[in-house]
Amino acid sequence: MKKFRQLSPFVKTVIILLTVGIFSVLVALFANILVISSTKNVVTDVDGASEINAECVIVLGAGVDGPTGTLSWVLKHRLDTAIELYKSGAAPKLLMSGDHGRIGYDEVNAMKGYAIKHGVPSSDIFMDHAGFSTYETMYRAAHIFGVKRAIVVTQKFHIYRALYNAKRFGIVCVGVNSDQMVYSGHEYLELREKLSRTKDFVYTIIKPKPKFLGEKYSINGDGDVTND
Repeated sequence: MKKFRQLSPFVKTVIILLTVGIFSVLVALFANILVISSTKNVVTDVDGASEINAECVIVLGAGVDGPTGTLSWVLKHRLDTAIELYKSGAAPKLLMSGDHGRIGYDEVNAMKGYAIKHGVPSSDIFMDHAGFSTYETMYRAAHIFGVKRAIVVTQKFHIYRALYNAKRFGIVCVGVNSDQMVYSGHEYLELREKLSRTKDFVYTIIKPKPKFLGEKYSINGDGDVTND
């Protein structure tokens, strides 16, 4: 410590920055390894998803065109998988969670509309209008909708973090991979996901409240109570 005090301000700054950088990299590596290793054994397929007797399928929003509500390919494939699970009897309800936080942009109604067009009754579809992130989706699934057992549908790059968040909020869950193609910008998605795993690892320790909580609904009730 005495030798450190004797160093020039510039050298001290470099040492501190290097130490912080190395620590951050180690935390990120640990978080990514933990998130993947603790959830990969609960990733299954459509046939295996019914084993946990889930209350619902959780579908995470992934972008729509604002003016038209057209689904991104990523989101369309998540919904196709969720609808297949519903029709197979794996779960009796769908929970659409996404961003409906501003005028002119509405993921969840676009998601519900798509499911209805493909034969899912409106009353079996719940909408979480404030699922602005994976962390907030799972926080609200547990605290607002009372979900205890769920099937989580998303792409492989995202599925481990989604399941980790769900498990940290006490939801017994399995994940079903909805990949149907190699998506544009997948390298960027993979890189961003590594950073997001680290963020959510920290969030699930300190458990900050989401932006909105609000009225509680039972996932076992009528999904039309969430219509907006």
